[in-house]
Amino acid sequence: MSREALHEQAREATRRAILDAALELFVADGYAQVSLRSIAAKVQYSPGALYSYFSSKDDIFLALAEEGFRLLGATHLERPDTPDPLDDLAATAWQLHAFSQRHPEYFALVFLDRHVPRIGREYERFAFMADLKSQLLARVKRCIDEGLLPRSLHPGTALRLLWAPILGITSMRLSNRLAPGEDADALVHDAIQTTIAGLRAGAATHAVAPHACGGASVSPDKES
Repeated sequence: MSREALHEQAREATRRAILDAALELFVADGYAQVSLRSIAAKVQYSPGALYSYFSSKDDIFLALAEEGFRLLGATHLERPDTPDPLDDLAATAWQLHAFSQRHPEYFALVFLDRHVPRIGREYERFAFMADLKSQLLARVKRCIDEGLLPRSLHPGTALRLLWAPILGITSMRLSNRLAPGEDADALVHDAIQTTIAGLRAGAATHAVAPHACGGASVSPDKES
């Protein structure tokens, strides 16, 4: 291996160590309480040297958020469409819960911490999320087009209504707020089926439909 390749490998290992340390600290202590100095101490690196990898604490968060949302996208789209549009829609909603189980630290960082930077200001960096949202909306629209959901239903509103109880249940699970014996998987399953049943029955929706593009609204809508 060339000297340049070894150098790049070492830089990438250090960058990964910084990100892993920051993620652990952000989740454990809260974003607002963590400093570049504390991140540097955790990886036994000087605070000044961190600037050769990241320009700021916000930059570290944005790198982690990008990783998290790419993982979320991969989770959402790992199942291809089937002949059953409603089953596909339910499976799409379930994948948010699955993501929180596979990557609880990323879920906590991007959906639960109120003090993280807003990613909507980094549109170019997160432009890939617009493609994800388009594919998720297409699954709702397919249900509408095939007469399985009311034609008056806005796909974006449907996604938010599906995601809202999942975010709540998952947040309760991660913060140990569920009662002894409560099954988060069963609660999420029931929430998805109940929401879909309500949408199919034509329950009135009063929420304003989300914008079609931009920022974190392409995720299960935390505008970080």
